[in-house]
Amino acid sequence: MIVAVGIDVVLVDRFARALERTPLLAERLFTEAERYTRAGSPRLPESLAARFAAKEAVAKALGAPAGLNWHDCEIVPDPGGRPWLSVSGTVAAAAVEHGINRWHLSLSHDGGIASAMVVAER
Repeated sequence: MIVAVGIDVVLVDRFARALERTPLLAERLFTEAERYTRAGSPRLPESLAARFAAKEAVAKALGAPAGLNWHDCEIVPDPGGRPWLSVSGTVAAAAVEHGINRWHLSLSHDGGIASAMVVAER
């Protein structure tokens, strides 16, 4: 049963400028696995922007509770390379409160916009 849906969009240029202005922002928002590809290359700004949109979409699906830790919501590739959502800590606790035990994730970026949609299920 679907409990909630969250959607977010991010302007890639604006997000890239924020990352440039604040060098530690990427570390604060993303785990190392999110910041780098499997090959060890830094992710492109549009890819990071889509991951940020996913984290925002998760927060919206949870009702935007205070105190969520950015690293407790991680977007990682499954064995086939498809983005997958892994929650722990503060995000997992909020999901339990809402009876959420399964997430679906879709990421996209095109035309300077990154977007994400999550569906939360019980």
